[in-house]
This record gives sequence, C-alpha cells and structure tokens, in this order.
Amino acid sequence: MGRIRQGHVKRAARMLLEAYPDKFSTDYEQNQHVLDELAIIESKPLKNRIAGYIVTLLKQKTKEV
Repeated sequence: MGRIRQGHVKRAARMLLEAYPDKFSTDYEQNQHVLDELAIIESKPLKNRIAGYIVTLLKQKTKEV
C-alpha cells in the first residue's frame, strides 16, 4: 500500500502541470527548483510534496503511452 496524498496537493500539482507542462520532468530535484523559481508556494514541506506528486503523475503518464 502506498501513501495517500491530500487533495490540495493533488489539485495544486495538476493545476501546475496544466499551466506549465514543459517546465516539469520526472526529476524530483529539478521540480523543486522550478517551484522555487515560480515562487507560488512559500511552504517548503508543501513544495516538496507537490514536487513529488508531479513526478508520480508524469511517471504514470509515461506508462500509459
């Protein structure tokens, strides 16, 4: 069983992927830096959760194709 993420983390990650699809990748560290550059979210733990969920979403997307 995996960890369940909160709804606001999922919503934010999907919205960011929709708005900036070319900026994110499956690299967690790079996603952290992109979120720092965008400066939308100030909370470091929340940024880390969103960056991790973006990685998960992108990996799921590549498996589907």
